[in-house]
Amino acid sequence: MEPNFENGDYLIVDEISFRLRSPERGEVVVLKYPNDPSQRYIKRIIGLPGETVEIKEGKVIIGYKVLDESDYLPASTFTVGNKTMVLGPDQYFVLGDNRIASSDSRSWGVLPKKDIIGRALIRAWPFAALAKFGTPVY
Repeated sequence: MEPNFENGDYLIVDEISFRLRSPERGEVVVLKYPNDPSQRYIKRIIGLPGETVEIKEGKVIIGYKVLDESDYLPASTFTVGNKTMVLGPDQYFVLGDNRIASSDSRSWGVLPKKDIIGRALIRAWPFAALAKFGTPVY
């Protein structure tokens, strides 16, 4: 999830909120990798249930609108791929912030809600990078 997260970061994960509400676009979540539930991944929620997500010409398009990801990605970020997915109920489209090298919904498909463990709430280590994570405003 570079540039926002590094290997070795220690995260405090909120496992309760999504029992009370649905995940929101832009939130960073810890999830069970759908192809091997013993593995844990960290990804960003991009597409919500019922939406159409398209990756085209380096951009992420939700419905017919280009997604503004400037709150968490450099302007020069190019999202690799050429894909269109229609999400069903309880399905999410997730992307890693390191769009060139991320294993995410572009390669393994939609993320079922049941595979979401929780949202990244605080980076506690390294202490110099202590941060609280919120939801971007679109």
